[in-house]
This record gives sequence, structure tokens and C-alpha cells, in this order.
Amino acid sequence: MARPPSDEDFADLVHAAWPSLYRTAYLLLGDAAEAEDLTQTALAKTYASWGRVREPAAARGYARTVLVNTATSWFRRRSWHNELPTETLPERPAPEVGNDDRPVLLAALARLAPRQRAVVVLRFYDDLSVAETARALGITEGTVKSQTSVALDRLRAVLGDSFLQPSDQGASHD
Repeated sequence: MARPPSDEDFADLVHAAWPSLYRTAYLLLGDAAEAEDLTQTALAKTYASWGRVREPAAARGYARTVLVNTATSWFRRRSWHNELPTETLPERPAPEVGNDDRPVLLAALARLAPRQRAVVVLRFYDDLSVAETARALGITEGTVKSQTSVALDRLRAVLGDSFLQPSDQGASHD
């Protein structure tokens, strides 16, 4: 029987996994402070279960799953939607695609529903397969595929077809 992981093993996990967990959290939430809170919360929850870890190599994937599940629960809270009613709608300028597309992509990603955003981030940023994404989110592979399709349609509508190349559509990434 393998020895239980130590606190030092957990510290090693935190140092190795923090950057990718934080980036995933940032893409899911679109806010640096909230992404940091989410990453810390996910790692705290991972530590709470640390004594039950049998495969330290799988701990990074477990932490990512905890992060996504925690984000999903945050999305469900009513307070998450901080929309304020206004009498007039603001003008929406067309997104300008310049040398640095990052702000435009982040803004478009923020317009997706939480599950769609999670699927897109896990599939195309974290490069998970359909099956891995389904396991991480606790949904079926069919739901991953349909949410990916709907999300990409939405991104195309926001960004334009020329922004999303056919190779980015993920149809053959199972």
C-alpha cells in the first residue's frame, strides 16, 4: 500500500499547479481577484481531501475538477450576476481585432453562459478531450459536445467567422 501524501507533497502540488489553475480560473471568471479566490478555494478543498489521495500524480487533475465544480457553484449563486438595471442601454462598439486579441477574446468569453465558458476553457485552453471535460464537469459527453457547439456559434456571432478558424472548432478532438 502506498504511503499517504505528505504536506510537503501538497506544497509541491500547489507550486506546480497554481499557474495553470489560476489561468483556468481567470478564463472562467474574467476577473483576476476572483480567479485568485477561486484558485485558493479549490486548493483548500483539495487539501481537505488530501489524506484520501492515493495517486499523487492524479492530484493536479483532481484540483482542476474541484476548481471547475467550485466555479459552477459560484455561478449558481444569485449574487454572482451583478447586473444593474439602467434606463438606456450602452452602445456596444464592434470589437476591434488588433495585434493583441486577448481583451477581445476575454470579453467574448465572458458573454458565454457559465457552463459554455467552462466547456470552451477546458476543451480549448486546457486541451482536454471530450471525455476528460465531461468527467471534470460531471456531465455527459453529449452535453460537452452540444455546449461546445452552442458556445462556438455564440463566439462566432460575437467575434465573426474570420476570428475562429476551422481548426479551432474542435470537431475532431475527441
